[in-house]
Amino acid sequence: MDGLRPHKILLLTRYDRLGASSRVRFLQFLPALAEHGFDFDVCPFFGDEYIHALYSGKKTSIASVAAAYWRRLAALLRRRHYDLIWLEKEALPWIPGWIEIALLSGVPYVVDLDDAWFHRYDQQRSAFLRSMLGGKIDVVMRQASMVVVGNDYLADHARDAGARRIVLIPSAIDLDRYPSGPSLDQVEGPASRQVVIGWIGTPITAPYLASVEPAFRAVAAEAPMILRIVGAHPPAVFAGLATDSVSWSETTEIKQILDLDIGIMPLANTLWEQGKCAYKLLQIMAAGRPVIASPVGANCKVVQHGINGFLASSTEEWITALRSLISNPALRHRLGAAARRTVELNYSMQNVLPSLVSALKDAIESTE
Repeated sequence: MDGLRPHKILLLTRYDRLGASSRVRFLQFLPALAEHGFDFDVCPFFGDEYIHALYSGKKTSIASVAAAYWRRLAALLRRRHYDLIWLEKEALPWIPGWIEIALLSGVPYVVDLDDAWFHRYDQQRSAFLRSMLGGKIDVVMRQASMVVVGNDYLADHARDAGARRIVLIPSAIDLDRYPSGPSLDQVEGPASRQVVIGWIGTPITAPYLASVEPAFRAVAAEAPMILRIVGAHPPAVFAGLATDSVSWSETTEIKQILDLDIGIMPLANTLWEQGKCAYKLLQIMAAGRPVIASPVGANCKVVQHGINGFLASSTEEWITALRSLISNPALRHRLGAAARRTVELNYSMQNVLPSLVSALKDAIESTE
């Protein structure tokens, strides 16, 4: 291959920019990757209209789903025009692995996982679906030139599935978009000011908040505080507590984060959550805010208890963490500064870019 010619890559994301996984794992890197000699054709499976329908509770029409499969099939049939396929999770949802592998054949591909997508199939209630699709993602990983994963849980699964090459690249923050953090004077503010505790997510993930309602109700009786929910409405169990909700948008998310004093990320402890990356937590940490999180999955690696935030599993632990941070602005400032340093050292887009460039080039060169 002529070294001056850009590497032509077919990028098969699941979503367009409104889909967080596609935006964070792929789309935010494209300008920088272009400077390293890559040229992309981006083909989302679902467009932004799908995300709008999903989060508003509307059903997606059969015609729009059929069109998505047709677009993806058409892209796969053009695959031999590319040096590499970069694939988010899978090429064809709910289609058996042997069909997908046949449609990926002849071109090296890199598959990227930022959550435990394989559990969508191997944890199906239907025995028929489990038998037909339970091992699908394992097959896709096993045949890939390289598997890129966002955390240790996914890396372990890829290894057990027989993946040939595995690269761990955490979901990363573009630090150029985030101020370095507030001064101590800004954190302290007036003694009577409400402390704003924030959560970022979607209507699908908002039910996680219900688990911390007893802790919020206990602490709210003692201190001026408000729970701000970005991207969803408060669960019904928060009735009577000081809450507000704001819509999420890519253009306003940084300002919304900067309005927070403390970030939270409660999770259930199931196989699905074990595979989640801690991106929303990292966004808050990047802004120099301390966090409280459930000790599940990637949260345990991101949060250093008592250093850049707190890990809390029981109601009592959530109450203790909330009380400590609400009552002590100096502690919020110290942990928030450490949180920012954590992102700078380990989770910035600028730091992980070389690993991603190397992974894509290695996948291409391994078949030349």
